[in-house]
Order: sequence, then C-alpha cells, then structure tokens
Amino acid sequence: MRRIAISVAATAMSVTLVGCGVLNATGSSDDASPAKGDDITVGLLLPEKANTRYEQFDYPIFKTKVESLTNKKGKVEYANAEADAGKQADQMQQMIDDKVDAIVLDAVDSHGIADSVQKAKDAGIPVIAYDRLAEGPIDAYISFDNELVGEVQGRSLLESLGGEASITDKIVMMNGSSTDPNAKQFKAGALSELKGKVTIAKSYDTKDWKPENAQANMAEAIEAIGAGDIEAVYSANDGMAGGIVKALKAAGVTELPPITGQDAELAAVQRILAGEQYMSVYKSYPDEAENAAEIAVAKVQGKNIQFDALTRERVDSPTVKDIPAQLVPVVALTKDNIEDTVVADGIYDVSDICTAEFAEACAAVKLK
Repeated sequence: MRRIAISVAATAMSVTLVGCGVLNATGSSDDASPAKGDDITVGLLLPEKANTRYEQFDYPIFKTKVESLTNKKGKVEYANAEADAGKQADQMQQMIDDKVDAIVLDAVDSHGIADSVQKAKDAGIPVIAYDRLAEGPIDAYISFDNELVGEVQGRSLLESLGGEASITDKIVMMNGSSTDPNAKQFKAGALSELKGKVTIAKSYDTKDWKPENAQANMAEAIEAIGAGDIEAVYSANDGMAGGIVKALKAAGVTELPPITGQDAELAAVQRILAGEQYMSVYKSYPDEAENAAEIAVAKVQGKNIQFDALTRERVDSPTVKDIPAQLVPVVALTKDNIEDTVVADGIYDVSDICTAEFAEACAAVKLK
C-alpha cells in the first residue's frame, strides 16, 4: 500500500478529474457492449452506525448516483452490519442468494469476509471493496489514502503543540479496531510522524471503533499517566474523539489537550469551533460514494474504458495483488477552513453548525 500512498500526490489530480468526467470517461454505449442494461441491482454493505457518515452520507449519495447512472431504473439493496462481522456475512449471503448484479462492500472484518467474497465470485457477482480493503478475489477498491490520513493527523498533532514538540511530551494514541485494515494504515501513517518526536505513553486498539470503548480506554490512560501530564491525544476518528473528551471532562480537565479526529462529523466540527478538538480529517464522501457507484455500474454494464479510467491505481491485499483502485484525496479540517470544505461541499449548512450554543464560536471565525 505504501507504494500507492507515495504516488497519490502525482495522481490525485487525474483521479479527481476522472470522478468529474473530465477524462472523457462517460461510459457511453461506445465503450463496450454492455453486459447488462439499466435495470440492475447493486448491493451496498456498510459496516456500522456508530460513525454517522454511513447512514447520513454514503448510503443516500451512493443510491442517488446509481439511480442517475441508470435512468432511475437501477436499484440499491442496502444493509448495515452494525459492527457485527457475522451479521455482515449473512447479509452478503442474502445478496448472493438474491442474485444482485454487483456488491459494494465496506467490511467489518476484512479478513473474515474473504470466504463470502469468494462465494460472490463463484456466483459471478463482482465485489467492489469500499473504504476498507477486503480480502478475497475483489474486482476493485475505492478509498482514501489511509497512510496519508494518519500522516496528516500526526503532523497536525505536532503543529498543535506549537512547533515545540519534545520527546518528553506524553501523548495517548487511540487507534481504531484491530479488525479494520484501515486502522493499521492510519496508525502507521501517524507513527511515521510522531515516533522520535514525542513519547507515546499509552496506545490502544479500540474495539469496534466505539466511542464508549475509547472513553473507557482514555479513563484508564488518565489513571496511569495523570491528566495533567497528557500533552495531546491522537484519536483515529471523530466518534472516538467524542468519547475521549467525555473521559477528560469526567476526570475534571477543564483545559483540554489537542485531540485529532477523522470523518468531519457534525459534532466534531462543532467541537473544533469550541476548542474541544483540534482537527479532523475531511474526506469527500460525495466523491467516494459517487465514484464507487460509477465503478460498480461500469463493471456490471461491461463499460471497460470507464472502469479502467476510474481505477488507475493498483493496490495489494494479503490475498490478491494488483487490484484496480481509486484513492481519493483528503484535507486537514480545522476551524480555519470549515467554510471551504464541509460547507462548500454541501455536507452541512452553516445553520447546522452554528446553532445557538456555537454562535459565538462561529462569529469568531466569521462563519455565517
């Protein structure tokens, strides 16, 4: 994966242009003889609901794009595993039994789902790995540059210390679930920035990414290190950052240390404005979900030129080499660029963010 992360800067522009259709990847009838017409069914399997992005953004954006690509004849069969790998395997089997035309899969357990991916392959159903790189014979992968996400978080954490980071500074690392390959990549990217510059006093792999588990881990870290000796907290995502804030406040901390995040959840954007969270990583869910829909529909309809244009990168999983892939760029979200990111992309309206509780904080950064 690192060879892909290194090349993403050079290819990000082409990926973005492809997503916008600039490279003439229109998927017209001239591309190929379509294997199927517009009357198709695409299965979408998402992993959990603790992170609000899946229900609020990924599913509805994906569904709308499939409909627009198929003259409103295409359907999306949707299921959410709610962080249960066994449940997701059952959901995938149901989609295989229903003979959907393609499956877009965001795996709860990337290794454990491999047998289900093989069953889909045996049934002639292409599987597109979405957001997390599932094992087994997948046909394509779309996600963000995960090591770059970790690097951005790590650099931001060091910046939060005012450029005066010291090896004596103690930080806590709250990583994601050990069953999620993305979590390993986020951690690797963050460590590439943090190692040798600060002391990682405690590090946790947080079960199922759950905020309550992060809160319990943070309470343990506070007990072991001492609240006053924690200079900053690396949190791999926003949901866990919320749990970390709760643990610190419960310990009587009034001046919170810098805390990172990821996903640009509404509550996190508001915490950033209020000074309770230093940053998040904004990943354009519209780009990821819409391009995933394009990849899936192109694959089903046999539009090979469009499919190849959308998957110009190559990645390796533990079981398959040279998987066609698209990596979507990311942005560090701070209070200074809220308007240029989540507001400009239509993720949130200013009125969603600047409720009465945050009106003063919004005014301070001229967000209106």
